[in-house]
Amino acid sequence: MALENIAYVLGALTAGGGSIGYARTGSVPSIAAGVTVGLLYGLGGYRLQNRQPYGVELALLASVILGGSSIPRAIRLQKPVPTVLSLISLFGLYTFGNAFRKTL
Repeated sequence: MALENIAYVLGALTAGGGSIGYARTGSVPSIAAGVTVGLLYGLGGYRLQNRQPYGVELALLASVILGGSSIPRAIRLQKPVPTVLSLISLFGLYTFGNAFRKTL
């Protein structure tokens, strides 16, 4: 699967998850974080698709932000939502980290 498609899928998952979190619990931080990270993934995918600079870096940044917020919560709370978010971030870190490493 192409990197831009992966970025779009991860963006849709995070933005959709934030929206669902808001709808279920009324959590404004859920929608704010989900949409922000989703937009970073989407912008990274758009830049990758159009062969513009910093596409991989934006998607990697989204993965770092997502991981930084979800991995500690997943360890502490051991609940499904933070665990799934952590897995998504780890997948993004691996995928976009390898792509970034290859550009060096």
